[in-house]
Amino acid sequence: MAQYSKPLDEVISELHSSRSEGLSGAQAEERLAQYGPNRLRAKKKKSNLQRFLEQFKDVMILILIAAAVVSFIVACNGHDTSEFFEPLLILVIVILNAVMGMVQESKAEKAMEALQSMSAPHARVIRDGKELLIDADKVVPGDIILVEAGDNIPADARLIESASLKSEESALTGESVPSEKDASLQIEEKAPLGDRANMIYSGCSVAYGRGRAIVTATGMQTEMGHIAGLLEGESDTQTPLQQKLAQLGKYLGFLAIAVCAVIFVIGLIDGMAVMEIFMTAVSLAVSAIPEGLPAIVTIVLSIGVQRMVKQNAIIRRLPAVETLGSASVICSDKTGTLTQNRMTLVKAYDAAEDLMEDISDEDTPAIRRLLQYASLCCDGSVIVKDGEVQHIGDPTETSIVYAAMRNGSPKETLAREYPRLTELPFDSDRKLMTVVCRIDGKNVVITKGAFDSMLPICTTGDMKKAQELVDSMSSNALRVLAVGYKEIDSVPENPTIEELESNLTFMGLVGMIDPPRPEVRDAVAVCRKAGIKPVMITGDHVVTASAIAKDLGIMEEGDEAITGAQLAQMSEEELNRKVRHISVYARVSPEDKIRIVKAWQAQGEIVSMTGDGVNDAPALKAADIGCAMGITGTDVAKGAADMTLTDDNFTTIVSAVKEGRGIYGNIKHAVAFLLGTNIGEVLTVFLSMLFWKQSPLLSMQLLWINLVTDSLPAIALGMEAVPDDVMEKKPKPKNEGIFAHGLGVRIVLQGAMFAALTLFGFWLGWNETGTVEAGRTMAFMVLASTQVFHAFNMRSSHSLFKTGFFTNKYLNGAAALSLVLIALITFVPPLALVFGLTALPGHLYLTALGLALVPVVVLEIAKAAGMITHHQ
Repeated sequence: MAQYSKPLDEVISELHSSRSEGLSGAQAEERLAQYGPNRLRAKKKKSNLQRFLEQFKDVMILILIAAAVVSFIVACNGHDTSEFFEPLLILVIVILNAVMGMVQESKAEKAMEALQSMSAPHARVIRDGKELLIDADKVVPGDIILVEAGDNIPADARLIESASLKSEESALTGESVPSEKDASLQIEEKAPLGDRANMIYSGCSVAYGRGRAIVTATGMQTEMGHIAGLLEGESDTQTPLQQKLAQLGKYLGFLAIAVCAVIFVIGLIDGMAVMEIFMTAVSLAVSAIPEGLPAIVTIVLSIGVQRMVKQNAIIRRLPAVETLGSASVICSDKTGTLTQNRMTLVKAYDAAEDLMEDISDEDTPAIRRLLQYASLCCDGSVIVKDGEVQHIGDPTETSIVYAAMRNGSPKETLAREYPRLTELPFDSDRKLMTVVCRIDGKNVVITKGAFDSMLPICTTGDMKKAQELVDSMSSNALRVLAVGYKEIDSVPENPTIEELESNLTFMGLVGMIDPPRPEVRDAVAVCRKAGIKPVMITGDHVVTASAIAKDLGIMEEGDEAITGAQLAQMSEEELNRKVRHISVYARVSPEDKIRIVKAWQAQGEIVSMTGDGVNDAPALKAADIGCAMGITGTDVAKGAADMTLTDDNFTTIVSAVKEGRGIYGNIKHAVAFLLGTNIGEVLTVFLSMLFWKQSPLLSMQLLWINLVTDSLPAIALGMEAVPDDVMEKKPKPKNEGIFAHGLGVRIVLQGAMFAALTLFGFWLGWNETGTVEAGRTMAFMVLASTQVFHAFNMRSSHSLFKTGFFTNKYLNGAAALSLVLIALITFVPPLALVFGLTALPGHLYLTALGLALVPVVVLEIAKAAGMITHHQ
C-alpha cells in the first residue's frame, strides 16, 4: 500500500519514528548511509572528446578518411610535394565536419541540474525531541519536518498535523490553484497525485498555513526523483531529417564503394597502373560524397533558428526546426500554456438585486459591495510595483482582491475603513473562512467559501436558484465561492463556529477561472487548417478542462475527454484505437503524458508537446519536439525541451511551425541541388573511365566544386522566403522520404544531364587542343558554372518568370561570388596550376558558358509543361 492510503500510526511505526521526538541522531546517520543524500542523481554527461569521436562513425566520413589515406600513399610515392595538398585538404574537411557536429550536439543537459536546484536548501526537523535547522540533503525517511507558508518542501512526506495548509503543486500536477491539505484524511489507493490531500511533495512549496509531517521518501524515491528517472530513461531520438540524411549517407557510401570496385576491376583488366587506379578511385569517392552537405544543413538550420528568435522562439537543438515544421499533433498543457496561469474573477451574482454580471472596472453598486465584502474576507493581497501588478497569497483570494481593487476598493483602504475585529481562519473541513469587521458602525460577520458548505448556514435567500447558478457556472469551468453575512451586537473574545457561521444572509456568488489566453483560439484554428491536431493534457479536473477545450476549439463534436484513471484502464491496443478521438486528458500523471505521446507516435504522427511545469518534462523529452514556456516555464521544462517560447504565447508555436515548414522545403531544395551535382560527378568520372580511361575531373577540382562553388548557392537556397500558402497544406507523413513526389527521379535525371554536358565539354576541350588538361579545364568550367545557374532553377517548382529571376538577394550574391571564384582558379596561373587547370582558346570559354545555361532552359520548359509539380 502507498503511504497516503495507510493509517498514519502504521506509517510512523513502519518508519520507526516518533510524532514528538522524531528520529535520534544515530538513526539519522544510519539512514543517511542507507538511503544516501536527499538529492537527485546527476546524469553522466559526454565529454566534447566523446562527441567529437562519435562523428567518425558516419559511413561518408569513413570513406573520405580512406580516400585521404590512399591519396597520402600515392603522394608519398610521387615526386611532387604539391600532391600532399589533396590528402591534407580532405582531412581538414573531415575534421571541420566533426567539429561542427560536436558543437551542434554539445547542448547543455539542464533538466537534471534544474531539478536539483529546486530542492530546498534547508529544512526544519525534529530530532531527539529538538527542533533543528539542517541542510535539506541531510533529510532522511522517518524525519519529522515542520513547514509553514513560504517554505520549500524538502522531501515527500505524510502529514501528521495541518493548520489551514495549502501547497503550491502546479509544477507537479499542472493545477493553478494551491492544493488544500488535511492530515486527518486517509486517501484511497491509486489516487491521482493532485488528490492526495494528506501528502506534501519535494520541490513544491507551502502557499498557506503550516504543518508537521513524517518524511516517506527522499532523493530519487520522491515524486520529483521519479520524474528525474523518467527524464534519464527518455533518450534523445533522431529527428526525421537526421534519420533521412543518415540513411542517405549510407546509400552514398555504399554507392562510392561499389563504383570504386567496378573501376578498380576495369583498370586492372585494361592494364592501368595501380597508382592511377587508386587516384581514380579517390576521385570517385570524393565525387559520390556531398562533403558540404552536413555543414550546409547545419547552416540552413542555424539561419532558421535566427529567424525563429525574431518570432519569440528559441531553438535548443538545430534539427528541431525541421521536426516542428512536420508536427501533425500538438499536445499542450492547459495551465500557463493555453491559459494565463492566474485565477481571475470574471462573474459575480448579487442575490439582493438578483443580478449576474461579468466583472469590469465599473460594476454596479450592488456588485461593488459584494466584491468589497468578499475582499474583506481574504488574507491575500495585491500590490502595484513599478507599474506591475503582483499577487501575494492564495490565487483564489488575490483574484477577489484584485477585482475589488479594479472597482475602486483597494485592500489597504478597505482594511483601514472597515477594520477586522476577529476571525475564524479557513479550514479544509469547513471549507469556509469568516471575519468580523466594523462597517458603518456595525459589527458585520462575513463568511466566504464553498457553496455546499454555505448552503446549510444561510437562512435568508433563494438558495434553490443559487444552486442552479452554481451548477451553470461550474459547467463553464468557473470556480465558485459563495458569500454570506449577518450583523451581531457584540464581538465574542473567543468566537466559535456556531456563533459566527449560522443564520447568515446569502449575499451572492463570485466565479473565478484561469482564463484562456485570448490569442489561442485563432492559433488553434490555424493549426486545424494546417492539418494539425491540438490535444489538451492537464492535471486539472475533467469538467474544467473540457469547458476550456470547447471554448478554444480544441474539443469538437464527437471528441472525447477522459481522466487519468480512465486512461489507466485502457490497454495499449484500445488507446491506439481511440487516441485520434480523444482531445482532452485530465488528472493525468507524468507517465500518462508519455503514454499519450507514444500512442500518437505509434499512429505515425510527429508529436509536439508544449508545457511549463516539472510534470511536463518527461513528455517534453519523449515527444518528437518539446516546447517549453520561457516566462512561466520551470528550468526543468526548458532543459528537457527542444524549443522555448520566450513570450509564453501559443500563437508563437504556429509561427514556428510555419517557419519550420518553410525551412524544411528550403533544405530539400538545397539537398536536391547538391545531390544533383554529386550524381553528375559520379556519372562523369565513371563513364569517362569506362570509355576513355581518363578521369575528366581531378579530386581537387571535385572538392572545390562540392565545397566552394556549390556551397554558397546551397546556403542561399536555405534563405529563401517562406511561401505564403505553406500553412494551407497538410503536414507531410512521418514516413515520407525526402525524395518523395518524384524528387529522387528528377535529381537523377538532372545529374545525368549535368554529366552529359560535362562529358561533352571534356571531349570538346581534349579534342580541340589535344591535351587532357584542357579537356579537364573545360569539364571543370562546364560543371561548376552549370551548378551556379542551376541554383536559380531550384528555388521553386514555379517558373522563374513567376518567382522572379533575382528576388532572392542572397542567391544573387552567392552566384556572383561563385562565378568570381571559378574565374580566379581558372585564370590566375598559380591557382590554376594547383588545381590542374590550363588556359583555353577564347571560343571554348564561351562554349562552356553556353553549355552551363542549358539546364535552365530545359527545366523552364519542364515546369511550363507541368512535369514538375509543387510539393513543399
